[in-house]
Amino acid sequence: MRAWHFVGEGRRLGYGDGTTVAPGYTYTWDGPLVLCRTGLHASVRPLDALKYAPGPIVCRVECGGAVVDGDDKIVCSSREVLWMADAAPVLRHFARLCALDVVHLWDAPEIVVRYLRTGDEAARAAARAAARDAARTAASGAASGAAGGAASAAARDAASGAAWNAASGAAWDAARDAAWAAARTALDAQNRRLGRMLSAAPRETP
Repeated sequence: MRAWHFVGEGRRLGYGDGTTVAPGYTYTWDGPLVLCRTGLHASVRPLDALKYAPGPIVCRVECGGAVVDGDDKIVCSSREVLWMADAAPVLRHFARLCALDVVHLWDAPEIVVRYLRTGDEAARAAARAAARDAARTAASGAASGAAGGAASAAARDAASGAAWNAASGAAWDAARDAAWAAARTALDAQNRRLGRMLSAAPRETP
């Protein structure tokens, strides 16, 4: 089963294992498989994997052996790393695209729109502050309601610090927008977009 898995910049396995992760290697687990506790984890959908990401290094993996399915992840006894990539630039770009999907639903400041369209790092701090203020105003009920609040929150997340948190937050805030007729359809589209973008990143192969 093909799936996605993220590791931190140190490229170590989680749950206190500490083994270095590298493309071309197959990692195995001989103990019990317990979701969120023991075993080798991954997610079929990239956005689900992103929710659990400790860092921006993405692994495309083949899960095998015994497999236990969860709602948004699986745990398995064998996980082969097919390729890896530093996805930080991709995740920042993806977050901006998610926020741009809904930018028309609120009165976005020019600095926010400029950052989302260009990724200009010189504008990021100011864009984040402007989007944060707008999201707070919307949350207080003084702005454009749920749609504007979710859209401005997506922009705020897109301009936030850690790339993986920015991408995950922007995607979920955009899909949470009440103006979207079908949030699940929106998330499916974002999963396809993110999968394509991650697959196009410069790869580290065996």
